[in-house]
Amino acid sequence: MRRTALAALCLAATAAASLTGCLPGEEKADSKPKGPFAGQTGGEIADQAVKATSNASSLRMKGDIKDDDGSRVGLDMALDRKGECAGTMSANGQGKADLVKTGDTLYMKYDEKFLRAQSDGASKEETDGVVAMLAGKWTKMSATGSDAKDIASFCDLDTVLADFKDVNSDATRGKTTTVDGTPAIVLHEKDGKDTYTLYVATEGKPYLLRVVSKSAEDPGTVTFGDFDTPVPAEKPAGKVMDLDAMGG
Repeated sequence: MRRTALAALCLAATAAASLTGCLPGEEKADSKPKGPFAGQTGGEIADQAVKATSNASSLRMKGDIKDDDGSRVGLDMALDRKGECAGTMSANGQGKADLVKTGDTLYMKYDEKFLRAQSDGASKEETDGVVAMLAGKWTKMSATGSDAKDIASFCDLDTVLADFKDVNSDATRGKTTTVDGTPAIVLHEKDGKDTYTLYVATEGKPYLLRVVSKSAEDPGTVTFGDFDTPVPAEKPAGKVMDLDAMGG
C-alpha cells in the first residue's frame, strides 16, 4: 500500500501516514500461511482492508502526524459520510481545540495554551485579548466560510477517503497481534527507504486498525476504530459565540 493511498485517510488535508519494514522472521508473501487469512498474501489482505475501510459509513481516527509546515498535529476525531464530526486536535502538543461540525455549522472551543501557540507574531496585548475573549468558550461559524472550509472538509469521510481505493499492494505478512484488544495481523511494506506497517482486523470485517509510518518525510501513527458507529456531533449546550456575526 503506497503512501499516496494512505494520505487522504490519515491526514485529510495535510500529511500522510503509512507503515514498519520487513522484519526478521515474518511470513513471506509466497508462503502458505495458516490461521487468519489462510492462503492469502499480504497484498491481498491489504487490498481487502482498503475496501472494507473505504466502505465504512463512519470511523474514528486518532494519532500524531506531520503537517505540511513541519508541525506535529494530534488528532482524535470521529467523522462520517454526512459531513458530521466531533473530536479534538492539537498542534505540537501545545494545548487543545475541541471541534464539532453538524449541519452547516462548525463549532470550536480552544484552551488558552492552544490560542497562545497559534498567536505567533501577534503582540502580547493582542494575544491576551484573544485569550480573554475565546479561551474555554464555544464558538461557531459557517462551515462554508473561508475560515472554516478547510477544517469542515476534513469532517467529510467521503473527502477523506477519496484517494483510498484502487490500491494494488505488495505488502508481506507479519505476525498476529492485537490493537486495543482487537485481534489483528501485521503487514509490512517498503517504498524506497520508507518503511510502513499496517494492522488489519482478523475478526469481523478486515478493517484497517492502525498505520505506522517510518517515512523520513511523513512519520506518524494513526489508529482507526468505531467503524459504522454514529458520530456524537451535537450542538454544544449553553452560550455559543457567533464569530461570523462578530466579523471573524
